[in-house]
Amino acid sequence: MVCALGAAVCFGTATVLQAVAARAAGSGGGGEAALLLRAVRQWRYLAGLGLDGVGFLLQIAALRSVPIYAVGAALASSLAVTAVVAARLLRVRLSRAEWGAVGVVCAGLAMLGVASGTEGELDGPDALKYVMLAVAVGVLLLGLGGGRLPERGRGPLLGLGAGFGFGVVEVAVRLIDSLAPSELLVNPATYALLLGGGAAFLCLTSALQRGSVTAATAAMVIGETVWPALVGVVWLGDRTREGLGWLAVLGFLVAVVGALGLARFGEAPAEEESVGV
Repeated sequence: MVCALGAAVCFGTATVLQAVAARAAGSGGGGEAALLLRAVRQWRYLAGLGLDGVGFLLQIAALRSVPIYAVGAALASSLAVTAVVAARLLRVRLSRAEWGAVGVVCAGLAMLGVASGTEGELDGPDALKYVMLAVAVGVLLLGLGGGRLPERGRGPLLGLGAGFGFGVVEVAVRLIDSLAPSELLVNPATYALLLGGGAAFLCLTSALQRGSVTAATAAMVIGETVWPALVGVVWLGDRTREGLGWLAVLGFLVAVVGALGLARFGEAPAEEESVGV
């Protein structure tokens, strides 16, 4: 659980650092490529990328140790980290309701920490690896066709697709039994993990460009938490501590609801837009 929370801190902080760097790099000519080149020259952007890498490693370690439902809820809490760090670095003014949502997320994670057992020991049906690969392909097709989707509902649909892609990563990590190259290359879960992660970022980028950040992020939170948690419980044997199943369910719901209350921080808000929030 410590690894899962560490991953949330890394992802949430990286979002703000990259936003600060991108904002500083925005003053200049050229297109998107020029903007990216200016951004990567800044230590904040590079630090954000480094934190993303560390967060991914911590996420993998967490998924190999605790149930998927606990890791998913912890990763959703990265929105709370982004909110708090944005309030500090970007001088974003959080409302009382948003500070309350941060507290709700913390309370939900505390309940999950108390109730969570160890990861399940089941391998799941053989077909599950191919199902994950099929879902990853579907998310990729959704991301590639994002511009052709109806404008109404495009953002939430792409956000949900991003959530499903990140969910594929969570499940696929559990379906990889050996890190030996000879076995990784023939394991469909390996390709599901790589394709699902890339497709998720594609969908999320498209969603943030083409619709409401809040709606897209809320849909993503639901997509990356609910169905992977069900897969973990039903097919991979994830359980709670004896007699604390009710507390785990309550903690999961509380953490996710709190994250939804902070959905606007799916993309760190601009400093000049924070006045009056």
